[in-house]
Amino acid sequence: MKLSSYLSEKVIIPNIKGSNINELVENMLNQLAENNKGLKLEKEIIKKAVLKREEEASTYLGYGVAIPHARLEHYDDILVAIGFPEKPIKVKTLDNKEEDLKIVILVIADVLKSKKILKIMSGISKLAIKNRDVLDKIIAGKDPVGTIKILKDANIEIDHNITAEDLMTNVPGPASVTNTLEDIAKRIIMERVSGIPVVDKNNKFLGEITERELIAFGMPKYTTILNDLNFMTVGEPFENYLINEKTTTIQELYRQDGVVTVDKEASLMEVSYLFMNRGVTRIYVIENGEYLGIILRSDIIRKILHI
Repeated sequence: MKLSSYLSEKVIIPNIKGSNINELVENMLNQLAENNKGLKLEKEIIKKAVLKREEEASTYLGYGVAIPHARLEHYDDILVAIGFPEKPIKVKTLDNKEEDLKIVILVIADVLKSKKILKIMSGISKLAIKNRDVLDKIIAGKDPVGTIKILKDANIEIDHNITAEDLMTNVPGPASVTNTLEDIAKRIIMERVSGIPVVDKNNKFLGEITERELIAFGMPKYTTILNDLNFMTVGEPFENYLINEKTTTIQELYRQDGVVTVDKEASLMEVSYLFMNRGVTRIYVIENGEYLGIILRSDIIRKILHI
């Protein structure tokens, strides 16, 4: 089924007023309810569910796109609606940066249609990440008729199986082997991550650099064979790190051992099995050796168990 088949001109609303995503959602639902009697009856329940989900975790995807959504009991329908803010509003990204929100795509479905809602959201993600020119045209036009035509021409498919491509994100972005220890340490702190994928200049996946490698670099090599380190002074273990953090690159530090990768078509079950049996918290999605994205263990909770 195509993404465009979930839409009609009546559910595409230009120039929604609001100074934050909650106000945009409320005003969007108010306008949608004017042309939909069933939605009018459920409006307050939907609004409460969507805003509750937004409060728990932001649904801002990046690229100017937010996907507020909710699952309701006995909601015998799937609603996909698009709203364009009257003016861009500032929102926080997953890595704590500020961006302009330019389009809101609201998705409502029954609690038993979790797979369907995830696949629709995945299709929207592909639109934002892989079809940026299509997304830019839609945002620039803010036109119901034009939006549907653009999406039909883009031919974005919504299939049934949940794959690694549906689960992955592009945060954190990959590091280069030319990055220094200081570069990586700053990113780990600022982006609140414990590991970062490493790629070459052609985006070929090489491995990962984590907190562990940074700490290990600061520890003298002989400490690995000692049982008691109490004799060491407070600053001694990390003197080497502090002296070299600005000049030493991660070329020789990133690791490949124990790093788990999957193809973008790997199933949800395969990904979950790897998390359970390999003891990892990150899985990298690769296609023909090229890095595509990362799946965190928490993504299974956030995208499947708490969609």
